[in-house]
Amino acid sequence: MEGVTEPNALDKPTDTGHPAPDHAAFAQAARGFYPTIVAVFTATLIISNICATKGVEFFADKSVMLGPLQLLPITTDAAFFLFPLAYILGDVLSEVYGFRATRHAIYTGFAALLLTVGAFTIAIRLPPAGFYDNQEAFRTVIGTTPQLVLAGLAGYFVGQLLNSATLVMIKERTKEKHLWARLIGSTVIGEFADTLIFCSIAATAIGIDTWQSFINFVIIGFLWKTLCEVLMLPITYRVIAILKKSEPTYAPAKRDALHD
Repeated sequence: MEGVTEPNALDKPTDTGHPAPDHAAFAQAARGFYPTIVAVFTATLIISNICATKGVEFFADKSVMLGPLQLLPITTDAAFFLFPLAYILGDVLSEVYGFRATRHAIYTGFAALLLTVGAFTIAIRLPPAGFYDNQEAFRTVIGTTPQLVLAGLAGYFVGQLLNSATLVMIKERTKEKHLWARLIGSTVIGEFADTLIFCSIAATAIGIDTWQSFINFVIIGFLWKTLCEVLMLPITYRVIAILKKSEPTYAPAKRDALHD
């Protein structure tokens, strides 16, 4: 899979015989596919937070333990299949456009989530019409507690920033080589921070009342999200390769990765 990350051979000597530039390569975010990816990234976050209001359970009739970890049944939320996509898109943004551009995307997503929560809160509190019989169902689906809102926002914000910063710092050292290490390494750090922060804040609101259940929730959630990243590597590789070839401004940066 290494070959798809080296279309520009930026880690090799230039045609003039001089060494390749010291800094990693990124594309300018003001043009190209960047706005579209940010839009999908933001939509993914909003939809995930709505889906997450539903709890789901797989293999409810099974009970499998591995030491203190409960492997079965698997209890999670209905956003389990979608939320990892936000980190994959974050990886794509970080790899192609750099930390500064990804940071702006994270801020945009954060603002969109705040707007969503605010809009939902107002909509719930508005007096229902006499013919509207679904007020409680409406409240149940899109309503959430302040504790869960804080947990979700804090986990997302810190996790995504760590994910992006880790990826671009590794890229500053490896340039166009070892994309797999950047993708997996950044996900391990970002997803673990996200999961740990969310569970630490939201524990009492989601029924976690013992250290065993807390550790189980963190580890299983973290492993699942990391596994999604690994399974999606072939697609992520392909998308990144296409973007690097399609972005005419993709070139070595003048400054280090965190200041690109």
